[in-house]
Amino acid sequence: MDPDELYTLRAQYWLGHYQLALEEGKSIARQPMPPHLKSEREEFVTRAQLALGFYDKVIKDSLLSDASPAIKALGLHAKFLSSPSSRPTTIASLQTLLHDPSTATTSVQLTGAHLFLLNGMTREALQCVHLGTTMEHIAISLQIYLKIDRLDLAESQLRLMKQADEDSILTQLCSSYLSTATGRSTANDAIHFLNSLGEQYGPSPMLLNVTAVAHMTAGNYEAAEASLSEAGEDADTLINKVVCFVQMGKGMNSIQPFLEKLKTNYGDHPFVSGLNMVEGAFERESVKYTVGA
Repeated sequence: MDPDELYTLRAQYWLGHYQLALEEGKSIARQPMPPHLKSEREEFVTRAQLALGFYDKVIKDSLLSDASPAIKALGLHAKFLSSPSSRPTTIASLQTLLHDPSTATTSVQLTGAHLFLLNGMTREALQCVHLGTTMEHIAISLQIYLKIDRLDLAESQLRLMKQADEDSILTQLCSSYLSTATGRSTANDAIHFLNSLGEQYGPSPMLLNVTAVAHMTAGNYEAAEASLSEAGEDADTLINKVVCFVQMGKGMNSIQPFLEKLKTNYGDHPFVSGLNMVEGAFERESVKYTVGA
């Protein structure tokens, strides 16, 4: 597939370089391009703002009278992340967009899949994209199939991506995801792909985390720790540090600070919710076996 005006913008976004994607989107804003590329540029800029946590900006733009269905859907995504108490109504509003043929664009479907996954609605997420033909639709379908342990269906999606554009960054990333999910025997293939992308485009927290997971799958825990040490302290990095340190046999004195940061800074994260549930169950059960004084 021949590159167009948005090639670099897409690449930076897909690789997790959200600030660079935002800067690229702004730099090409005045370039002449077809209307469909202008709309796509606006969507990627808004998605980069969302990834950077600029929720108020995304919501404000989504409420403008001339906002496209895609931007309105991204506004709902921002509202979901910024206002946990309003999540049921936000999901209902998204479903309204998806059920209306005039607003159920491919971009709205993609946002719908991401938002449903955040809300634990895996089946609904797959329904949004499983018949899609864009590279991003196929990519998210592949990731959902990996989530539900259907490697065979994920492999089928990767074949479709390779047929469409074997050299696409998105294809290379999905190939790495599949190689990692397949297990230790193919994890080194993923590491090779990911290192090549990192050398070409520079490391991002997302890319470093994916590389760390591939290293852990291959049993290279020291290499995984090195990748995570560069990635910062977002939720994914902290969770992967916990997993890595557990596998390395490091004690709770090393692991507890990561857990405390997760609970303090990412209290709504599914990992934290699950951890609190398990800890609560343990405490309730342990009381039964407490020896009286």
